[in-house]
Amino acid sequence: MTKRSISWKLVSCLSSTKFSLNVLCLVVTVFVILQIWSFHISLQPTSLPPSLRTYLNHQQHQPEQISESETAYLVDKLRESVTFLPLKDLRFSNKPLEGHTWFMSSLYDNQTKGEVQYQEFPSESSKGRLLCLKGVDEHDGSWNYYALAWPQALPVNASLRKGLTFVSYNHYNYGNMWHGLSAMVPFLAWSLRNQCENPQTWVLYHWGELRFGMGNWLSNIISASYGREPEFLRFVDENRPVCFEKAVVMRHNEGGMSRDRRMEVFDLIRCKARNYCSISTSETSKPKIGMTLLMRTGPRSFKNESAVISIFKRECERVQGCELKVSYSNNLTFCEQVELMRMTDVLVSPHGAQLTNLVLMDRNSSVLEFYPKGWLKLAGVGQFVYKWGADWSGMRHEGSWRDPVGEICQFPDTDRRCMSVYKNGMIGYNDTYFGEWARSVLGKLRERKMEDVVERSYGYGSIDECRC
Repeated sequence: MTKRSISWKLVSCLSSTKFSLNVLCLVVTVFVILQIWSFHISLQPTSLPPSLRTYLNHQQHQPEQISESETAYLVDKLRESVTFLPLKDLRFSNKPLEGHTWFMSSLYDNQTKGEVQYQEFPSESSKGRLLCLKGVDEHDGSWNYYALAWPQALPVNASLRKGLTFVSYNHYNYGNMWHGLSAMVPFLAWSLRNQCENPQTWVLYHWGELRFGMGNWLSNIISASYGREPEFLRFVDENRPVCFEKAVVMRHNEGGMSRDRRMEVFDLIRCKARNYCSISTSETSKPKIGMTLLMRTGPRSFKNESAVISIFKRECERVQGCELKVSYSNNLTFCEQVELMRMTDVLVSPHGAQLTNLVLMDRNSSVLEFYPKGWLKLAGVGQFVYKWGADWSGMRHEGSWRDPVGEICQFPDTDRRCMSVYKNGMIGYNDTYFGEWARSVLGKLRERKMEDVVERSYGYGSIDECRC
């Protein structure tokens, strides 16, 4: 038989219909078997992290053939590969609050327009990993650390903290009423958007340094808002990390929040504080117009308190139904401050932390603020926090009076060194200006009160309803 005839017979065989059907049947059979095998593998339960499963699936032998000892070995390697980074990244020391900040600098926040900026663990952005913290330093944040780890491969010696933990970064401090409240507002906003979920534990950082408490006023605000006193985590060993079943991290205070979102939070704080202190929200329990002089002692107090009191008393007496109260915040308990603000429609006070109480007044209440000499030129943007706070919480900041007279600085008034002279200066008064100012504010408030009565007669309800 010639080569030509053999080739012809082979071509004829391959081109036959029977042979083609056999090949097709074989291909289909192999395809079905592969599909069944892959479906079977996908149904196998596994507690391994995704990265480890990927590693195993790329091995030459089949995953179900990997021994328990091999799996344990790989999990140990994953556990040992967890890398801790300093909480305070000194590379960003010249711009600690910019971008993703020097606190946990390798991570980015969840950002939605108008909403609070935060990080949540575990989450899609963390690829299911948990947040782990370690370090006990209260003086240098670069000696405290953070890392992300799979739940099945926590770092060596790590413990797992159950429940929700709030991790707060505050560039200022938790003792000052305003700075502390600014750090807490985003957590309350997060809870409002997440079925009013409450934390079991708090971890507080200042520049990455551990803190273990808040000022009394702020602690009461948190207790009122969440129905329990805040528990602050203490790390007992610098070499024993703590990982969190669920953690939410805030490091930008109210940054990014819209005015509406801020007002929601302050409505909640106001309502919760009144419930916490068992204070009536009935309109009949209030004077028609309540004016409060909330005084300070020491730095930034009035030089002549009696003269200032007599001016505002005189103007209040000219308005029917106006009642004047003179109080010192350092002599009041938390609930006494809440009750005082409930009765206050016009708050008159020097610049200072006591003005944080303005968030506890009813919406549309008025604030009058006073400064010593020199603040406008030298104090920076921080001098406007209560103006912003009034706007964010639904109040009316009716302006500021800045004393043109005060201590003499040996340098020009624009020299930053003069701020040390002016910062804690005393505040004088101007009878004519204060009287006209008070009359204007009380007149506008009286008109608003009359409009409010009309609105309520048409069924407008109270805006202070506890949402959580």
